[in-house]
Amino acid sequence: MADRILLVRLSAMGDIVFASPLVAAFRHRYPDAAISWLVAEPFADLLACDPVIDEVIILPTHRWGRLRLERHYLTLAREVRAFVTGLRRHRFDLAVDLQGLMKSGIWVGLSGASRRIGLGSREGSQHFMHQVIDRHGGRGERIASEYLFLAGELGLPVDDFSMRVAVSPEAAARAATLVAEEVGKDPYGVICPFTTRPQKHWTRARWLELIPLLRERFGGPVVMLGGPGDRMPAGDIAAASDVVNLAGRTDIQMAAAVISAARYLVGVDTGLTHMGLAFQRPTVCLFGSTRPYTDTATPAGRVLYHDLDCAPCRRRPTCDGAFTCMSGIQAGEVIDLLEGLLPPQAPAAS
Repeated sequence: MADRILLVRLSAMGDIVFASPLVAAFRHRYPDAAISWLVAEPFADLLACDPVIDEVIILPTHRWGRLRLERHYLTLAREVRAFVTGLRRHRFDLAVDLQGLMKSGIWVGLSGASRRIGLGSREGSQHFMHQVIDRHGGRGERIASEYLFLAGELGLPVDDFSMRVAVSPEAAARAATLVAEEVGKDPYGVICPFTTRPQKHWTRARWLELIPLLRERFGGPVVMLGGPGDRMPAGDIAAASDVVNLAGRTDIQMAAAVISAARYLVGVDTGLTHMGLAFQRPTVCLFGSTRPYTDTATPAGRVLYHDLDCAPCRRRPTCDGAFTCMSGIQAGEVIDLLEGLLPPQAPAAS
């Protein structure tokens, strides 16, 4: 029996979306439990509106980082101690580290939970756990396979193991206003070209080939999403194409709302792309250096991946920056996959 459950996945956006089915699985297994999720500050909004989560506990990473840089070590120590005290006050029966790293496992250990479980724990975080479950169990080609395997090992129901992203009514309203102002009333598609690692990017030239093809084949505007740090490359693409550039103009909740209403989505391996699958939008995912899944577990999603000898290289590229696994993907391949997911739509009359 577990009356108080702590899930720990601090980052990043896509990984939190992958892990999101566990919340409902725990709720079905323990309907009366208090379920908390510990998450890093930048990603808290991704979980804040989920009605199945009783409490989102925010790790104040930005503030603590600033205190450390400014050498306010005493203040930092006091705040960390107060945070740990508050964490222990929950008296968790079960804490699960979904990230498997020291930066996440240490909080599972400090929670004082009577039972502590880690998913693929490493970097020494395994020493905080009573049990470590293999991250590579189950079918690796299926999206979120490690979390599905974990659920099975913990005796959780997995009949409906669907990713979930909850959007607040307020965020949905703000997104609708922005779309009405910038996009209009026509059905629109979404592209998500940006992520954290260059080897996961599709080339600018390929996006500039794809955008007019999307408009020609499927009609309607094409909306580009990205974070504040993507404004410069997004502006470069927007200056050379007929795309509605919303990069840096939405928070996580607003971006989710824009995606939830999109006609289709094309994106690289990034959290916004995975949201397309969570919302069951027709989605084409472009993969190269990473291949976390080839089975999207939904008829609405397809993965476009060239199985080169050097791929997936993950964080160790061997191509001297050529990134041929991604640059070799053609715009026409994307269109072909997308046509299999939705019928063409004639452009709106001018």
